[in-house]
Amino acid sequence: MSFMNNIPSANLSDFLSNDPQQKQKFIQEIGNAFEQIGFVALKGHFLDEELTEQLYKEIKNFFDLPEKTKKKYEIENGGGQRGYTSFGKESAKGKKEADLKEFWHFGQYSKGDEKCQYPNNVTVSEIPNFNTVGKEAFQQLEKTAKYVLRALALHLNLNEFYFDKFIHNGNSILRPIHYPPIAEKPKGAERAAAHGDINLITLLMGAQGKGLQVKNHQGQWIDAIAAPDELMINVGDMLSRHTNNKLKSTIHKVVNPAKELWGKSRYSIPFFMHPIAAMHLDCLESCITPKEPKAFEDITAGDFLKERLIELGLLK
Repeated sequence: MSFMNNIPSANLSDFLSNDPQQKQKFIQEIGNAFEQIGFVALKGHFLDEELTEQLYKEIKNFFDLPEKTKKKYEIENGGGQRGYTSFGKESAKGKKEADLKEFWHFGQYSKGDEKCQYPNNVTVSEIPNFNTVGKEAFQQLEKTAKYVLRALALHLNLNEFYFDKFIHNGNSILRPIHYPPIAEKPKGAERAAAHGDINLITLLMGAQGKGLQVKNHQGQWIDAIAAPDELMINVGDMLSRHTNNKLKSTIHKVVNPAKELWGKSRYSIPFFMHPIAAMHLDCLESCITPKEPKAFEDITAGDFLKERLIELGLLK
């Protein structure tokens, strides 16, 4: 297997076409990328240019609000699940220094008559458009993620719709992040320290500039830079666990920029696709072989999430 020094690219419109060969091409491309490096740059997704621009504008509007106003939306003891989280609250697993960032969480909007067991989304009264645009972006990213998981199900020789029931009303999160300008040389805190994501898959907006780095299997850090119309998608720990590490959850980080860029803010918007809490993450039988024996204990998504939030310092 060749080691990758760049992030492969795939186009979701191949999967959505009526051409079986195009569809198969996408399944193979995304399957190979996730087995070899755990990351892929995705074109042809459902987040159009206009919505992307609106979202960045509204996010900037929110983070530009006075500190006192933003603090109104910080929910004590909420584990950071909804609303605002101020600077210095979250650190990567095993790291003492908190990351240099503030962020917001949009969560699931329940569909139909079903009652979600989730906290309500927090409404920002000062900028009403922030709430509307956030909801629309959440739903378009969720739709994109659903099709990516359908392709992965086929790659794993499962039923195409295997993941659908686990992600319907799942515990997904859209997290706009603001990395503020850097005033003085940071003491060891990267913008976001090396970590693996907790969830099934992550869809990242804002990987267009330098900053995001991914660790390949040789242990080298490589730049992950998306084209303007691409989302960066990676495997999270839940999916790698469920597939007995066949699909790789790759360690990644956000590095501090070159000194001449210290005066600039950076905005990044990951969408963390989570299943419902009841989903069993037990290793799939088809992914266990004599060469690759079962590597993980059985656990539900809900228990795994709780374990990890405690490690991150978001739940006590």
